[in-house]
Amino acid sequence: MRTLLGKVVIVTGAASGIGRGLAHRFAAAGGRIAIADLDAVGAQRVANEIVGLGGQAGAFGVDVTSATSARELRDAVLARMGAIDVLVNNAGIVHGGAFLDVPLEQHLATFRVNVEGLVTITHAVLPVLLTRPEAHVVTIASASSFVGLPFGTTYGASKWAALGFTESLRIELRQLGHTHVGLTAVCPSYVGTGMFSGVQPPRLTRWLTPDRVADLTVRAVLANKATVLTPWLVKLTPLLRGVLPRRVFDVVAAAFGVNTSMASWRGRSRERP
Repeated sequence: MRTLLGKVVIVTGAASGIGRGLAHRFAAAGGRIAIADLDAVGAQRVANEIVGLGGQAGAFGVDVTSATSARELRDAVLARMGAIDVLVNNAGIVHGGAFLDVPLEQHLATFRVNVEGLVTITHAVLPVLLTRPEAHVVTIASASSFVGLPFGTTYGASKWAALGFTESLRIELRQLGHTHVGLTAVCPSYVGTGMFSGVQPPRLTRWLTPDRVADLTVRAVLANKATVLTPWLVKLTPLLRGVLPRRVFDVVAAAFGVNTSMASWRGRSRERP
């Protein structure tokens, strides 16, 4: 995508955290932002922030797990803001803790939001994107798309699925001749939004900020990059997994604290499930 000036950009889960940072960064690049979130009040607050800074934004309530709500979001954005050019699938949740200590419903809710929600929103919006001269789909995945995540098993699994979905759709659209639609999977390590309160980032790395992730994401859209991996350790992870024997890779991951990083997770509520 050569420019974001005047482009209509939907950002899901944009009432706070990474989503809020993404909304502000896409607006700063000239986009017209549809702030979509289950928290309609929070979405309106972020929209007001952007408008107050001279940008263009509107707030929309959405439940990404509902096909009806996804279609209603699409239709509302079309009616209020015009044709959609960019979809940013950011909405996500996490429940940490030992697998059997986390209630089954919380495991299933993670998949509903992080996987089914991703598929549901994309299925609703993609037909519009295909009609545009140029368009883009962004998926906020995770560094855990490449490694096992003890004490965050279903979150890690959901992000493997998010990466696989994005890669598969990217190749499929290219084979179908829809080369004007770019796809990017963003795979950051831990971001300081409160979702991962209590977590220890891997050794020799630090907390990422939402603004940093948002900046890299916008750059990737403009450059049509397939993936964003950050920080440096995440960039090395796919290579190390590919060349090292499993046992050796596990030892290396343990040495960096990757395998124990979620053991102290508290989350925004500061309560273990």
